[in-house]
Amino acid sequence: MPSTTTLGPAAGRTDPSQPATPHGRLAAMTIAAMGVVYGDIGTSPLYSVREAFGHTGRLAVTDFHVLGILSLVFWALMLVVTLKYVVLILRADHRGEGGVLALATLALAGGDGSARRRALITGLAVMGLALFYGDGLITPAISVLSAVEGLGVVAPTLAHWSLPLAVLVLTALFLAQSRGTGKVGRIFGPIMVLWFLTLGVLGLAGVVQEPRVLLAVDPRYALAFAVEEGWLLFLVLGTVVLAVTGAEALYADMGHFGRRPIRIAWYGLVLPGLLLNYFGQGALLLRDPAAAANPFYLLAPEALRLPLVVLATCATIIASQAVISGVFSLTRQAIQLGFLPRMAILHTSAHTVGQVYIPRINALLLTGVLVLVLGFGSSSALAAAYGISVTGAMGIDAILALVVAVGLWRWGRVRALLVFGGLFLVDMAFFAANALKIPQGGWFPLLVAGLVYLTVLTWRRGRGVLYRRLYQDALPVSLFLERADRTPVRVAGTAVFLTGNLGTVPHALLHNLKHNKVLHERVILMTLIMEEVPTVAPEQRLQVEKLGKGFFCVTARFGFMDEPDVPRALEACRAYGLAVDLDETSYFLGRETLVPSSRPDLARWQEGLFIALSATALPATRFFRLPPGRVVELGTQIEI
Repeated sequence: MPSTTTLGPAAGRTDPSQPATPHGRLAAMTIAAMGVVYGDIGTSPLYSVREAFGHTGRLAVTDFHVLGILSLVFWALMLVVTLKYVVLILRADHRGEGGVLALATLALAGGDGSARRRALITGLAVMGLALFYGDGLITPAISVLSAVEGLGVVAPTLAHWSLPLAVLVLTALFLAQSRGTGKVGRIFGPIMVLWFLTLGVLGLAGVVQEPRVLLAVDPRYALAFAVEEGWLLFLVLGTVVLAVTGAEALYADMGHFGRRPIRIAWYGLVLPGLLLNYFGQGALLLRDPAAAANPFYLLAPEALRLPLVVLATCATIIASQAVISGVFSLTRQAIQLGFLPRMAILHTSAHTVGQVYIPRINALLLTGVLVLVLGFGSSSALAAAYGISVTGAMGIDAILALVVAVGLWRWGRVRALLVFGGLFLVDMAFFAANALKIPQGGWFPLLVAGLVYLTVLTWRRGRGVLYRRLYQDALPVSLFLERADRTPVRVAGTAVFLTGNLGTVPHALLHNLKHNKVLHERVILMTLIMEEVPTVAPEQRLQVEKLGKGFFCVTARFGFMDEPDVPRALEACRAYGLAVDLDETSYFLGRETLVPSSRPDLARWQEGLFIALSATALPATRFFRLPPGRVVELGTQIEI
């Protein structure tokens, strides 16, 4: 009988969300969180209040409107960021990891496992992934542009240099990605601490001069604005949402810092700094309605505006870096889960697994960001394109969190619906308001999200078709072993055949036997399974099954934050009786050449797209870290 053994304990990763953190490390993690987690939302004061009055073109700068908008901003920060993300969704900890894919995994774990439920939750996760790419393009463009446009406030004659300077800064930022963010990341936190302190001090000075602006804390001002303005409220919500963009990063980056440092940073400095600055800008508008042209920079004394432009540019670069790194990290997870073709993933840190660089994605992001900057020309124009992808992603988070609350937290349907259903309605109000901006630029992030969604959908469907074509008539391993004694020659060494189905004989093995007429002394049929979890526990990582006649089946499981490394996995088999000499091991891979079929299982356009995607996929040799000198590829042609 075949025997199955499981890999024993190995060094695992520490759950970063655990509260037992030394004070010194907690302080360092809190400061670091300010640099990465809050870069996006921390630069929103640059344009949020300005766009609330400038976007519609019909909102006069009156006391009633200023207090109404400030009240909307205040309660948006309280409900969307503080309550929804900081208090509630940060509780959804999946082995220390966060983000839409981890949240979807938790939602799946708390259900009945039905195919319909799984398909729905997976579809939502893919939609969230697609929307995040739209956000990843717009955030660097609008952030850097809004910062360098301060030059026009400091010296109007320099205003025409804002666009070339933004292009220069963004190009340098993307070209520097290959060097990694480790060294630069050490100063991200301190710079953002200085940024939030600056926001708070400037805002406090404004509030002291006009303390009645604090009346906006009263929600009745927001309600009165809604009743009085009616349809105009809907337009204004499309700009108020700019104050909460970046909130989803709180949860997405939980795996890097843990929930405790993120919460301490929010309550201790980020939220007070943001609120003081927003209220300070409101106080300035109460005193001088003409300051609506750029209340952020005009809030500062004239002598400090140029240093403020420099600091704001640094802050927006950090905010952009945080989003770019998030896109790299999420792309890596998507590749591991089979949502996207394999790509070259370079690790830029020997100590931090999350610091990765993906050249193809970096080139696509740089191209898209420059197209946005040059096409829209100003941060005000870009504001019309900003927000719809963010609010869509937030709505998906609310739905998945509701499922987790019912299935895992055992809240009960009524309680979960009241809390997350209410928060979902807030998200949808913002989403609907941003939908009005589709003709002015909101179509761009939707177009990007749609293209990403179709790419993921095509890749997953195509891989399913390819799997069926590869294995539908395959020879069972059991039948092959019965005939193995007829093989004329067994040669020394170990042959590893990577396969997606351990129950059937890989095509590469049959091709090798047909052409070379030999079998190795030891044959390992190996499959790699990418689980929908961040990491796989050490005791569940590996399974070894002895089939007899020198044949073994090895199943290696990896999470979407793990590094699939075949030689390392084979080394781990030594402790269980499968001693593999890596210097005497050959790896046999099947290379499929895809051609159009006369009777395709995919739509014609999907067929062509899938073949093109397959052609650009990174070879398995590099992705699974196989030694190139020991790899043998055997090709076959398959109709799709």
